[in-house]
Amino acid sequence: MSDAAAFDFDRIIDRRSLPSEKWGRYAGRDVLPLWVADMDFAAPQAVIEALHRRIDHGVFGYTDAWTSLVEAVVEGLRRDHGWAIEADWLVWLPGVVTGFNLACSIAGEAGDGIVTAAPVYPPFLSAPGNTGRVLQRCDLVLADGRWQWDWDALERTADARSRMLLLCSPHNPVGRVFDETELRRLAEFAARHDLLICSDEIHCGLVLDEDRPHRPIAALDDAVAKRTITLMAPSKTWNIPALYCAFAVIPDAALRRRYRHAMRGLIPHVNVLGMVATEAAYRDGGPWRAALLDYLRGNRARVLEAVAAMPGLAATSPEATYLAWIDCRGMMAARGIEEPTAFFEAAGVGLSDGRYFGAPGWLRLNFGCPRATLDEALARLAAALSA
Repeated sequence: MSDAAAFDFDRIIDRRSLPSEKWGRYAGRDVLPLWVADMDFAAPQAVIEALHRRIDHGVFGYTDAWTSLVEAVVEGLRRDHGWAIEADWLVWLPGVVTGFNLACSIAGEAGDGIVTAAPVYPPFLSAPGNTGRVLQRCDLVLADGRWQWDWDALERTADARSRMLLLCSPHNPVGRVFDETELRRLAEFAARHDLLICSDEIHCGLVLDEDRPHRPIAALDDAVAKRTITLMAPSKTWNIPALYCAFAVIPDAALRRRYRHAMRGLIPHVNVLGMVATEAAYRDGGPWRAALLDYLRGNRARVLEAVAAMPGLAATSPEATYLAWIDCRGMMAARGIEEPTAFFEAAGVGLSDGRYFGAPGWLRLNFGCPRATLDEALARLAAALSA
């Protein structure tokens, strides 16, 4: 029995019977939702058992992060990513989106610029405006079957008003794991323009290509760490997003004080059950994560094989995440289709519309689901294209 089979990722859990954003969008319709980035797998048993123990205590008073929780995170980052951090670098947050909006708010003044690369997770595109800053967008380029930085365009994007590089690493939606050469070049860019770096690394535990380990950009050296706010959470890796627990790692004391000051009166304390789940995930969730990655690699292969056989669609292999980024522009041109999301919804599959990521004509497919669900969804996509 494989590790993945031992954890039974093939089990179908009825998510229609309880409120959920993912499945609720298509309530009453025969549409399989492969859109929002949560998985259809039960959380690790170690996490569920830890939550039961805490709930059985019966008292849910205000709670700050405790020693064993902090130790589990510090050890988890050392073990999984080779990053040695200090306990006092941690700032606890209810979510990573909160974290990078907050980071934008301390980057210069209103009207200053935030540099980011598209296509990208939609809140990246709105966070600068939410805080009175200006989005400075540089597009990634697809070359030789791999998404890459356009270094010349990046230099043209930054100007005298730029104050921060907002980085998504590993990247959502294109699935890139940036290597050390790319990270060092980004760090040099930030230093040359005197930019803070805010790096959303929420998918760091979901690297599928075993020869491409995730490297936090702040782990490159002390100079990079001094200007960097790194955001992480257990939510994607262990499928516990609605428990709302994340953290920033901010090595520089002055930057950390600025960040904490901006939180005052605005950012709520982290959910105690989220913190319980976080400790259990980092401390005891390793075997489950390893099995999950094995299962997701199999799902990725299914998606890539199926998409390659579908006329007018194309996809590159995601190096991390459980998200496939699919180019539908050939299909649109050949068939005169203006809305690929609506086209596939009519065929019974709900996907994320690329326009919200800054890339009309693309779709994002979430393959974090049991094989039976995925195979049925892929069959529906193929049937729609062959009709």
